Amino acid sequence: MVSQKAFRLSPRPRGFHVVTREIMEELPDLPQTGMLHLFIQHTSAAITVNEAADPDVLTDFESIFNQLVPENLPFLVHTLEGPDDMPAHIKAAMIGHSIVLPITDGRLALGTWQGIYLCEFRNRASARCLVATIYG
Repeated sequence: MVSQKAFRLSPRPRGFHVVTREIMEELPDLPQTGMLHLFIQHTSAAITVNEAADPDVLTDFESIFNQLVPENLPFLVHTLEGPDDMPAHIKAAMIGHSIVLPITDGRLALGTWQGIYLCEFRNRASARCLVATIYG
């Protein structure tokens, strides 16, 4: 059995945000066993799984990615939408646009400290659209 639902995450400022609870509120009841595929329909934001217990991790991720891909690089050509646009595309490509999570006993089988991150790379982003596909 396969089901699918599209939904929006509320707008967030630039940075890394744990959105596990918000995503779970959008999903129907999960099967006993299966897989959840989450896809973000944007090229300047990403989705991943990582440490969700210590908020310092979120701050450190933002700092590291800003060091790796800073704004206002003099050789960038795609600058029409502002200095954060092309760096946002590059950062999103580095992390990725989808994740697959196992479902066990009707729940996501995340590790003890894991959570789902929205990685927002634009300075003024709108709501982000996700597509959830449940296989079970």
